[in-house]
Amino acid sequence: MKPILQNLADMTAHRDHVRLEVSVLSTLQQLSSVSDVRALEIFNDAGVPSLRPRTWLAEGRFVSTRTSASTDPRREPLAHYPALSECIADRRDSAMASLRRGNYTLWLPVWMQDKVSTCLEVTQTRPFSTHKLDVIKGIFQVYKNYQSLLEYSERDALTGLLNRKTFDEQFSQLIAPTELVADAGLAPLYPDAPDAGATEALQQWLALVDIDNFKQINDRFGHLFGDEVLILVANLLRKSFRSEDRIFRFGGEEFVVLLRSITLPTARKVLERFRAAVQEYTFPQIGHITVSIGFVGADKGAPVEVLGLADQALYYAKEHGRNQVRYYDDLVAQGLLQAKVAHDDVELF
Repeated sequence: MKPILQNLADMTAHRDHVRLEVSVLSTLQQLSSVSDVRALEIFNDAGVPSLRPRTWLAEGRFVSTRTSASTDPRREPLAHYPALSECIADRRDSAMASLRRGNYTLWLPVWMQDKVSTCLEVTQTRPFSTHKLDVIKGIFQVYKNYQSLLEYSERDALTGLLNRKTFDEQFSQLIAPTELVADAGLAPLYPDAPDAGATEALQQWLALVDIDNFKQINDRFGHLFGDEVLILVANLLRKSFRSEDRIFRFGGEEFVVLLRSITLPTARKVLERFRAAVQEYTFPQIGHITVSIGFVGADKGAPVEVLGLADQALYYAKEHGRNQVRYYDDLVAQGLLQAKVAHDDVELF
């Protein structure tokens, strides 16, 4: 019992979803008779319910992947696992089956707001006893509760987007994947994006988005309608960018988007497409609004430096007509902004 309690204590010490996932799998793997453990991602692949291993044991160590689920060669239709498929369809909390002779598998879906995107899989060499199931489900419940708390602490209460305090860690993961990642891979291309066959390098980008004249919206219509605008803009952000990208609300009417593994032409295109989507959307009571966007390559330095450069591009956009997308390097090349090369000159904001 003592090793299990120690593992549970170690598990709840993590503040990162990947490390938390690795920790719970490590705890389950140390139980007697357990031969294999995996964390599976449940998703729709072109409308087909599917799964793929997201964290697994390889050569004695746990590895995770950040490849897109829809392009992962390990993905399989959920129908290949009938017991798990029925479990999810019936909204049950577990399923068991013997897929191969001498192996017995238990699946534990992680239900979050009536949806399943993660499932833990435990395989052992003998049937699961009642006592063993109680132990495993107890560990799983601790993991699930802590994951919910972690998720809640990372989200903006109004929009559900990632909050400011998660930015530094997400930024670091974007530009330098952790050792836990086995195959970083490429994020999937945007539909109709020019990346396929492009000669330009794929890289990471940071975009700063600001709602134009938001104070006037609050003053004229009240904060209740102002909050609704923020929620609807957040929804448009989710629809406009991929799951591999990261979207944050930094407070007030300001949002940050981290774009992963795309070329400069595609970054321009998807940001311009989002700007146009906001302009064309009819907001209840308010009517039409616009946003200004400044963006820059994420390889320009520390997070605060990159944010500062994007903020300069955003400020230029707002001072020169609003409702436009501005790229920092273009502004510098055109002599419209002066590049800051000394770290001491970076302005904190």
